[in-house]
Amino acid sequence: MTYIGIIPARYASTRFPGKPLAIIGGRPMIQRVYEQAKLVLDTVIVATDDQRIADAVHGFGGEAVLTSPDHRSGTDRCYEAYIKSGSKADVVINIQGDEPFIQPKQIQLLMSCFPTEIATLVKPYTDNDTLQDLLNPNTPKVVFSEKDMHALYFSRSVVPYLRSTDQEQWLQKHQYYKHLGMYAYRADILEQITKLPQSTLEKAESLEQLRWLENGYTIKVAITDIQSIGIDTPEDLKKANAFLGV
Repeated sequence: MTYIGIIPARYASTRFPGKPLAIIGGRPMIQRVYEQAKLVLDTVIVATDDQRIADAVHGFGGEAVLTSPDHRSGTDRCYEAYIKSGSKADVVINIQGDEPFIQPKQIQLLMSCFPTEIATLVKPYTDNDTLQDLLNPNTPKVVFSEKDMHALYFSRSVVPYLRSTDQEQWLQKHQYYKHLGMYAYRADILEQITKLPQSTLEKAESLEQLRWLENGYTIKVAITDIQSIGIDTPEDLKKANAFLGV
C-alpha cells in the first residue's frame, strides 16, 4: 500500500494563536513535525487555512496546501488537502501539527495496521500515572477487543468503570489505555467519513471518532509506549524548549 502524511495546521487557536509557527529549539513547530514525518514518509503535506503557515512551510522546502477555514476537524482538512494534492496514495496519515517530537516508529505502527479501514494509536497507563491523570477528561480513554485490536469505544470518562473497586485502586486492578489523537485512513474511507453528519455520541463526548464507530466503521488500534509531547499552550512551549535545553 502507498501512504501520504498530511499535517493539519490552523493559525487560529483560542489558547495559542499562531501555534504552528511557534519556535522550538530555533525552528518553527510545524517544521519539526514535518521533518519527523519525512523520516518515514516520502510524501508529506501541510494542510493549512493560513498563508503565513504555508509561506513558512515553503520557506523550509516543505509542501503546503491551502484549505478552507470552515472545516469542523482535522479529518475534514486532511481530505481537502488529499484531493487538492492530486495524490493517489491508498492511505492518508493524519499527523497532528502540535506534536513536534513525534517518533518515526509511531507512524510506522499506524502503517502496520493496514489493511484496515481506520487506524489509531493508544498508550497504556503506567505506574507513573496518577488517578487524576486517569480522571482527566482532556485525555480520552479507549477500550478495544484484544482479539482483533478493534476499538469498541472512546470516552472522556473512565472506561471501564470498576464497580467493586475503590477508585484509588483502579490503575492497579485494570490496564487502562489513553488515546493518542493520530489517525490513518484508507483514502476511500476518509472520503466517506467526511460526509457523515455528526452523531449523538460524538456530540455528547466531543470525539469525532465515535461518529465513525456509530456508522459501523472499523478502527484498529496499535499500542505504543511512547508518550509524545503535545503543545497546546504557551506554557507547553516553554516546557518543550526546556526539554531541548533551550
